[in-house]
Amino acid sequence: MEANTGHRPLLALLIRLGAIAALSTMSALIKLASARGIQLPEIIFWRQFVTIPILLIWVLATSGLATLSTRRPGTHAARALYGLVGMILNFGAVILLPLAEATTINFSVPIFAVILSTLLLKEQVGIWRWSAVACGFAGILLITQPGSGHIPILGAMVALGGAFMIALISIQIADLNRTEKPITIVFWFAAISTPVAAIALPFTYTPHSGFEWLLLLAIGVFGSIGQLLLTAALRFGAVASVIVMDYSALFWATLYGWMLFDMLPPASTWIGAPLIVAAGIVIAWREHLLARRGKRAKIAQQGTQTVHDS
Repeated sequence: MEANTGHRPLLALLIRLGAIAALSTMSALIKLASARGIQLPEIIFWRQFVTIPILLIWVLATSGLATLSTRRPGTHAARALYGLVGMILNFGAVILLPLAEATTINFSVPIFAVILSTLLLKEQVGIWRWSAVACGFAGILLITQPGSGHIPILGAMVALGGAFMIALISIQIADLNRTEKPITIVFWFAAISTPVAAIALPFTYTPHSGFEWLLLLAIGVFGSIGQLLLTAALRFGAVASVIVMDYSALFWATLYGWMLFDMLPPASTWIGAPLIVAAGIVIAWREHLLARRGKRAKIAQQGTQTVHDS
């Protein structure tokens, strides 16, 4: 699965689109499950539990169980803890807010990533990315309209917390990616977080109808498919290139919100969303440019060193 298959940007974009469609479907199913009285801890448990057999079947059919071996169990445990907090917040936002608003606020992940890169990685951030951060937060204010009662302030705060956790987890995963395969990271997240999530089951479990069991199964299946496709997209294209496809989630959120919950986003969401999307695109573009400059500088330095050695 992790073999070098070459740079195929169009295929990467198509796979990323599929991933976002799957994850958006999962979000709609989570909201539907909650509306039928299934509590969040149980949703999280089944979301993670279903992932384990799916990934085991995947690796047995492809690269073998050795793919899942790791020498960094402690780091995986920390990632699982952060991931559980992130799932609680992001799934909670889907439950508390209309789908379109929860999805749009989630687009603020690149904004928090810039802030965290300065605080944790001591990275120098220039005027372009700080301007994008300001633009993105302006979009968030337009959508949430604090004090207006348009959307619950608790839901908005939970959604922002979820976006922050995704940005924080991304730094963790970048560290794990130095030594671990992507599917290994996904597997150990599910394997460690499932028994932790199971602790809450005796207090939250209620009997389910056949349809509700299908909902829980579908949440796990679509979530797993989405994670696998996200991983596959990065085999063929760079993060900065494929991340623009993530904004297609707004289409799915609007469609599902209308079809399943008879809810359409108000004008303020359509005004604020482009600001957040534009901020994310500018941040991705600047990071892509900086990465290219760094690569060129490294090549030039290697060339100079070669000449000096000869």
